[in-house]
Amino acid sequence: MRYIYDMVAHATGRNMAGIIWIVGIILGMFTAAYLVYGRYLANFVELDEAAETPAHKYEDGQEYVPAKKPVLLGHHYSSIAGGAPVVGPITAALIWGWAPALLWVAIGNPLMGAVHDFVSLSGSVRHEGKSIGYIVGQYIGEKGKNMLLWFAFLLTILVVAVFALVIAVVFDAYPQSATASFIYIALALVFGVWLYQLNLPFIPGTILFVAGVFASVWVGIQYPVALVAGDYPAGTIVLLGDAFPLAFLGSENIAAWVLVTLVYGAIASVLPVWVLLQPRDYLSSFLLYTGVGGALLAVIVGTFITGTGADAINPETGNQMTFEFAIGAWYGFFGQGGPLAQADLLPALMPLFPLLFITIACGTISGFHSLVSSGTTAKQLDKETDARLIGYGGMLAEGLLAAVALCAVAIVAIPAADGGIGLALPNFATGGGAILSAFGIPFAIGSVFMALVLVSFLLTSMDTAVRLGRYMLEEIVGTPQTQVEEFAANRYVNTTVITVVAFFLLGSGRWEDLWALFGGANQLLAAMALLVATIWLANWSDTKQLYSTGLPMALMVTITVAGLAWLASYQILGGTLLGMTAAPAEDLIGQIAAVAQIAIILILLGLAIGLLRMGWRNYQNVRGAGADEAVAADGGTESDD
Repeated sequence: MRYIYDMVAHATGRNMAGIIWIVGIILGMFTAAYLVYGRYLANFVELDEAAETPAHKYEDGQEYVPAKKPVLLGHHYSSIAGGAPVVGPITAALIWGWAPALLWVAIGNPLMGAVHDFVSLSGSVRHEGKSIGYIVGQYIGEKGKNMLLWFAFLLTILVVAVFALVIAVVFDAYPQSATASFIYIALALVFGVWLYQLNLPFIPGTILFVAGVFASVWVGIQYPVALVAGDYPAGTIVLLGDAFPLAFLGSENIAAWVLVTLVYGAIASVLPVWVLLQPRDYLSSFLLYTGVGGALLAVIVGTFITGTGADAINPETGNQMTFEFAIGAWYGFFGQGGPLAQADLLPALMPLFPLLFITIACGTISGFHSLVSSGTTAKQLDKETDARLIGYGGMLAEGLLAAVALCAVAIVAIPAADGGIGLALPNFATGGGAILSAFGIPFAIGSVFMALVLVSFLLTSMDTAVRLGRYMLEEIVGTPQTQVEEFAANRYVNTTVITVVAFFLLGSGRWEDLWALFGGANQLLAAMALLVATIWLANWSDTKQLYSTGLPMALMVTITVAGLAWLASYQILGGTLLGMTAAPAEDLIGQIAAVAQIAIILILLGLAIGLLRMGWRNYQNVRGAGADEAVAADGGTESDD
């Protein structure tokens, strides 16, 4: 390896000790995993190309709508790849160094995260496209189903709250991306009519509307939009004037964008999937593929051939950014040697275990993906065999986004002034713009484009989370028997409940607490989804091995229980409430929010422990007394017809 390193460095005349190693390791690991382990899993669950999927069996033009593989991949990838695989790896790299962040993404993603997404999707397809809550109910009863659904419902509210806030921060920092987002949403609405109402050709439509999406980037740069007046690029159009009655993170503009984003998410979540969800996610996927794939290719081209552009100047140091590391590989188990600690932006203790894993979150494994896989994606899967690319491959693609985020922070290394949500923006957009400058793209344009890439992920994830939360509540209610149940099951009512609760959660909670709570709850749901998959396989056949899902489940339970316990005791109780480990909340609302967050943690842990006990009893029953007769030969539920 050292010989190859020296030979390439001599031939190119460039220092090879840079971020090319992040790209090389990730691409090598992920390619091998997809070709070998992904193929094994597809054979293991016996995917059948000729089998009728729920999308065809229950096609209704509303939720069950068969989608072409590239269209569904675009929706699925756009929905799962939110802001977490950007914010998480960047934060982790600045606390503990880039090496532990890289190792967790490179190893954990193909062995746990991609497995989790694949079995969630394939398991749902074998159970009529129903959610993981429905599936677990088939094996451990109605009580287990409702426990998991409530767990998932609480998580969707956290997802909606966190992602709405991140979108608002992106729009505030890059008003050009707000304009571009408006345009591509409008284009998606027209594209839906083009495909599903007018039945016009798919490929010409793709060319026309994708070109329109990329043109929206230029329009956004020319005509940026903000809601409340502030310090923006020249020519920014301000829609609401100089003041707004609310402020989030010290910004009235951010609070205004949060409201607009939540209203958008509520509307988008109740529309038929063909109207906006499918066409928008398909179109935005080209932005995402270009941003992620282009950045990875630019690292290779820039390392071997071009370098970064002369205008790629680090705003923190005034120096030109290069493809060499600007941060360290290892800052210690407690992260006290990194730039965040040096800027006094960390609590007294930040142990790598368990906090690294819940900080990186979605770049490696995410429970939210099980809701997408078994919520919207399974209802649109055209063929069972598409599950390998969409489920397993889609999660690997999210790992590539995490790799791009690591590359961006590795060459910029800007610790945000508040150490919070703003941490991702000056690193991902600025670093991404510097990386794209290897192609000759002006740094100013490249950075805005990468901001748009980030917000594209966020918009799709946020309104998909609202839709999934609606599904969860409707499944909890079941068939309404009373007026109260009919009211709760109404799609407009439960959508309003989700968005309103998310808004008030943002208004009362601190970002650092919300992010850690989201990360821990999200990872714990991943453990529960792997539990569901393990129960499904155990009931399917005695011949099905349980290591592929059981071992990741055990590891994630250990990590998340420890992480949430640390959050509740050290960060919230010891810091926010008592002021012993961090600055305490100074107002009553902040203290109430802290108590509510501890209560949520205790509820989530209680639900998880209860589900684990019921799952263990089911395992003992089926593996001790033979397979459950209620399970069909294909690992699904027996049909009534």
